[in-house]
Amino acid sequence: MNLRTLVVAAALLAAGCSKVTQENFARIRDGMSEQEVRDVLGAPTESSSLGALGLSGTNSKWVTPDAVITIQFVNGKVRLKSYATKPSK
Repeated sequence: MNLRTLVVAAALLAAGCSKVTQENFARIRDGMSEQEVRDVLGAPTESSSLGALGLSGTNSKWVTPDAVITIQFVNGKVRLKSYATKPSK
């Protein structure tokens, strides 16, 4: 097997193994730490944070062509979460 074949095979395997699924979303519970969520979903696609008056907040998204998981953390713990599928084109 040549290098090009290995790269293509790895890309196809990675695409088929997205962690952004309803099953993994269901594993996320209120109060989980950001690291516990990363252990389930991997690194977020995008994330923004802010802090004021002793509170910190982070809004993170995991985006794939098929779905989006959005999680809001307050002081490093899950407080709100949502899962949405993208409409087929």
